[in-house]
Amino acid sequence: MINGITVIYKEAGFTSHDVVAKMRGICGQKKIGHTGTLDPMATGVLPVCLGNATRLCDMLADRDKEYAAELLLGVETDTQDTTGRILAEHPVEATEAQVREAALSFMGDYNQVPPMYSALKVNGKKLYELARAGKEVERKARPVVIRELEILECALPLVRFRVVCSKGTYIRTLCADIGGKLGCGGAMGRLERSRVGDFCLENAYTLGQMQQLKDENRLQEAVLPVDSVFTRCPLLHMQEEYRSLADNGNAFRAEQTREKEIHAPGRWVRVYMPDESFAGIYAWEPERERYKPVKMFLEKA
Repeated sequence: MINGITVIYKEAGFTSHDVVAKMRGICGQKKIGHTGTLDPMATGVLPVCLGNATRLCDMLADRDKEYAAELLLGVETDTQDTTGRILAEHPVEATEAQVREAALSFMGDYNQVPPMYSALKVNGKKLYELARAGKEVERKARPVVIRELEILECALPLVRFRVVCSKGTYIRTLCADIGGKLGCGGAMGRLERSRVGDFCLENAYTLGQMQQLKDENRLQEAVLPVDSVFTRCPLLHMQEEYRSLADNGNAFRAEQTREKEIHAPGRWVRVYMPDESFAGIYAWEPERERYKPVKMFLEKA
């Protein structure tokens, strides 16, 4: 079984689940998952976890994301993007300066109402299923953060921008909200995700390239080790006589490691076995004076 992370460049027309299904065929294994849904029309970075790296999926979903997006002003659609049914059209009378001011007003903390065409659930039903049935339900606004927003081109009614945002941010909704603030409506055109955490376009492979690597027996070249995600975390090595503690996913004391260091409470540390194999992520628990496991990644035979 292949264990690790590969960065896929999702092409337009594929769902994130399509990518996982194709990767299962390429890798010849079922244990594969993705780390954050991209709409079928969107393109860009989709980290895919293989084997024991599927335990990373929830951790990677929390990472900031960067996008390049197009906003078409003067139109409102039911999906908040240009693939949807047009609900209204308005003249665009805003100036470039007003567009920039409206867009930048969303910088920082922002309470965003999720779109009806999304996979979020209300009373056990996915919103997009309700939307397709012609139903609309009340959605609670959720806090998101727009960390960076840069206007790249303003050729009205088309606006191209780059945005860095927290998890859970819908760029479609951001586009609609900018258009709403300008009084003319707006819908998202193209969308490309350029980064998820430290995973960038430069390191991404298309599904076709992955198949070619498989055919050439070079698939491992596109797979990053699990611990590469945690390079900013301090590291500890188990002493040989205490290796069974980490081997069984148990807590241990600082003096049972080679480094004998105590790090800040709650801060993640990488823990390795004496042979340098990656055991997992731990955090210091001061109340009990020990490192406790956060998530284990040991490869078991």
